[in-house]
Amino acid sequence: MTIATFREEVRNWVEENFTEEIVNAAEGSDAQRQGVRLLADKGWIAPNWPVEYGGAGLGFREHIALVKELRAANVPLPHDNGGQALGMIGPTLLEFGTQEQKLRHLPGMARGEVQWCQGYSEPGSGSDLASLSTKAVRDGDHYLINGQKIWTSGADGADWIYVLVRTDPDAPKHNGISLVLVDMDQPGVTVKPIRLISGASPFCETFFDDAIATDLIGELNQGWTIGKRLLQHERSGISGMGASGAASSPTTRQRYRLAELAKEYLGEASGGRISDSVFRSDVIRHQLNQRSLQLTLNRTREENASGNTLGHVTSIFKAVGADQDKTHTALQMKIMGSRGIGWQGTGFTPHELGATRTWLGSHASSIAGGTNEVQLNIIAKRVLGLPD
Repeated sequence: MTIATFREEVRNWVEENFTEEIVNAAEGSDAQRQGVRLLADKGWIAPNWPVEYGGAGLGFREHIALVKELRAANVPLPHDNGGQALGMIGPTLLEFGTQEQKLRHLPGMARGEVQWCQGYSEPGSGSDLASLSTKAVRDGDHYLINGQKIWTSGADGADWIYVLVRTDPDAPKHNGISLVLVDMDQPGVTVKPIRLISGASPFCETFFDDAIATDLIGELNQGWTIGKRLLQHERSGISGMGASGAASSPTTRQRYRLAELAKEYLGEASGGRISDSVFRSDVIRHQLNQRSLQLTLNRTREENASGNTLGHVTSIFKAVGADQDKTHTALQMKIMGSRGIGWQGTGFTPHELGATRTWLGSHASSIAGGTNEVQLNIIAKRVLGLPD
């Protein structure tokens, strides 16, 4: 089947099944849940996964075509807590999990029914993640987990958490780590949300007090290798290297958004032209860099026709994308002037208040998912082969 034929089939299916009520349904409503079930029955929530685990077995190009059609039709996809299930632990289980673990955990993800979160960073182990101290001790057919994780996105609404733990305290720090899965609905797990300067936050602290872990992923004490691979999946998703990134165009949206803002806030008399030549050059440079990033992402996808997550090169796109994110929101604030620094009150529109929070929140983009300093170290050592 050609891609054009496949896209036509998707369009026809959407027209037949997705009523206006479903498309416009509120999150958590019966109509929204009906839409999720329809997609799940087709295997289109995790379309590139094998059919036996709830996917549709689509190739990379078909996956891109599917997402484009669903987005064009405004078909709502299920909430996935920043891609924790479909983009991170799911692909990791496909690569390292046992058949029993795949059959037990993947179908729930592929139906959008189970929420996941990540237990990596600790108060004393952020950039130096391998120094983590949360420990797991074997107790019969499971492990008992004790310790604390921080910046666990969406932990307050998650059903399961995948956790890096220390299983051999006497081994060198990289060699005594394992990856385990923990059910969040048990007495030994406590979650406390963290509020950020932007006024809201998906981040939480997560505490383990003799929490039970039922699954060891991969081999005992080999969690550092598995955990790093999961981070490559995460960075691939953040940077837009996957099918979902190919099916959207944030570059185009950002480019025109800045132009619209200039017309709105700098006055029709000037045609929205930025009179300050230095500032104007900054905006143009950002747009060119953003376009270059998008073209490079497109080329990388074409060269990676299988759609498999790349290795250390994901750090390049993650680092560059984070810088571009922050630059874009800073330029947006500069164009908006004093209208871009409102916090509350009747003197600002909802859009202006939202833009302020987006600007503040964007400062986390070079920290969350691995700091830019960590990404640059990975690029230097693993991509460029520079000495330590």
